[in-house]
Amino acid sequence: MRESRLSKRRRSLRRLLAVSFPALALTVAGLVAAPTAGAQPAAAHPYTTKVTQNNKALTDPAHQTFHTTGKAGQKVPTTHLCATAEPGHASCFAQRRTDIKQRLASALAAAPSGLSPANLHSAYNLPTTGGSGLTVAVVDAYNDPNAESDLATYRSTYGLSACTKANGCFKQVSQTGSTTSLPTNDSGWAGEEALDIDMVSAVCPNCNIILVEATSANDSDLGIAENEAVSLGAKFVSNSWGGDESSSQTSEDTSYFKHPGVAITVSSGDSAYGAEYPATSQYVTAVGGTALSTSSNSRGWTESVWKTSSTEGAGSGCSAYDPKPSWQTDTGCTKRMEADVSAVADPATGVAVYDTYGGSGWAVYGGTSASAPIVAGVYALAGTPGSSDYPAKYPYTHTSNLYDVTSGNNGSCSTSYFCTATTGYDGPTGWGTPNGTTAFASGSTSGNTVTVTNPGSQSTTTGGAASLQISASDSAGATLTYSAGGLPTGLSIGSSTGKITGTASTAGTYQVTVTASDSTGASGSTSFTWTVGSGSGTCTSAQLLGNAGFESGNTTWTTSSGVITNSTSEAAHAGSYYAWLDGYGSAHTDTLSQSVTVPSGCKATFTFYLHIDTAETSTSSAYDKLTVTAGSTTLATYSNLNKASGYAQKSFDLSSYAGSTVTVKFNGVEDSSLQTSFVVDDTALTTS
Repeated sequence: MRESRLSKRRRSLRRLLAVSFPALALTVAGLVAAPTAGAQPAAAHPYTTKVTQNNKALTDPAHQTFHTTGKAGQKVPTTHLCATAEPGHASCFAQRRTDIKQRLASALAAAPSGLSPANLHSAYNLPTTGGSGLTVAVVDAYNDPNAESDLATYRSTYGLSACTKANGCFKQVSQTGSTTSLPTNDSGWAGEEALDIDMVSAVCPNCNIILVEATSANDSDLGIAENEAVSLGAKFVSNSWGGDESSSQTSEDTSYFKHPGVAITVSSGDSAYGAEYPATSQYVTAVGGTALSTSSNSRGWTESVWKTSSTEGAGSGCSAYDPKPSWQTDTGCTKRMEADVSAVADPATGVAVYDTYGGSGWAVYGGTSASAPIVAGVYALAGTPGSSDYPAKYPYTHTSNLYDVTSGNNGSCSTSYFCTATTGYDGPTGWGTPNGTTAFASGSTSGNTVTVTNPGSQSTTTGGAASLQISASDSAGATLTYSAGGLPTGLSIGSSTGKITGTASTAGTYQVTVTASDSTGASGSTSFTWTVGSGSGTCTSAQLLGNAGFESGNTTWTTSSGVITNSTSEAAHAGSYYAWLDGYGSAHTDTLSQSVTVPSGCKATFTFYLHIDTAETSTSSAYDKLTVTAGSTTLATYSNLNKASGYAQKSFDLSSYAGSTVTVKFNGVEDSSLQTSFVVDDTALTTS
């Protein structure tokens, strides 16, 4: 184990952070202005403006930063918004962090802590389009009088189009369908409702939302509300509540949850190992919970089973009463096995939610209450289910289109996969988490798989002609139809050819998602960056950074104390000086930055050599992180997981900044224990 930096050498005037980890997360979160909710599109084109606005918001770099609030499995203080359910009643599963100060939108200076819509789309490889004209219903108990106004704040903060009663996007009704005679207000369930409708909005911002409020939390009232949601036309219904199993539940199955052609998602529960109802209904999709963290892998994220303690974590188990549906094939449980799929639920890696009736504004929420509406939104992105289908079966025929969660457990059990993650199916996470929408789409029982090849990062200049052929294949050889979101202005994709052509007209960095679909509903997606540089003409080759190898000591760069050094405790890549960020083994932040002007018409490349050593022993959790940015764009994030014995050169295309001044910055954040040293040397920003 490496010694801490404090023992390697002492710095004078070093700046130690005297804040807790949650406060640190708020400090490093960048400022994001809350845009004003835009005007509604013209009646003749009801979805054009909505889809365009939401597409832009989900690919906007300002909304893609991950504002971390904790580590997977970390015990964080939370409040359970609903009390434990009595027999014949259900409890909501929402949990709100109490260690992160709640703030009203008017008092929020930085971006909200917790996962954003753009984070969820990135983590689960979701398309930025889809869902237009479809309705997701959320069934909960009691009334949230601030539901519509709080939803408006959530959506406007993240740049999503307005979803209100006035424009027909949002509806709030009682279990009988009344819009005026709503149930009694309840601050606990109000927080649940805020979480649910925010997560549906995050995943499927083009969807309409119906909030159906049961008169009480007893089983029959919630069941009546379930039926009302379906009668109002919802093809997707989310339920973030449940309770202990009982022998009466099989009759409730038939009365309330047997709705062919409707995707019904139910949280698996937050009490760790042990089956709960209605997640064990044979007609619903049981949604387990994970801890979601950023990673240096090709996906950019990693997941494990959510477990905080022996009594808190994602639920799972073998039902004592419900029969096993025909599409479920695990052999250890003769009845219904919980769960089917999963999504983020750990409050330590939780989601941002806005609630002013059950809470005091922006907060971080967790629980499988988050995962159920997330998966309901993914079903909606995948399209309308088959009219006679029970959509819980879809993931079982598209298992390769899910991220398999293979680490962690939610307790102890006699049959290992009931409570422990493993390759393939397991109880806590089912077949895994969404990787695009294919696993949630209707289609033939053959389970067609569509694979889209990632073409890698693309670059061109304004006025330059583009021609890029996207390659995709269908496992059954079916004809594919192509669509793309986030393309540079002036480019389009041929729906039948998959070829992107046109003339780029606006400089910038674009996050492009290309989706290929077949006639069975199977689809696949890939995402990549397309950089459009400004201008054309001649460019003089040059290296623009001053003191690029740090051999002039503490000059030219703007740094925190002691970053540029010639200490022999670390080795330079060349020469004697280098930049050493973090390495203290205590809560600490170091920065290193320099602003340069990139001439018009130039191709610009930013390079540096990086060495990482660490005393962290985890092979799955990123505790200490180095974020590299150019302006507001995050180029890369490295962590203790990227430790290496020597230097490796990193390279990034900054051609989109031609004709402007850009600040390149290294930001190292170290947690409260075990050092990680990020050592940078021989930087360069070259033009050609």
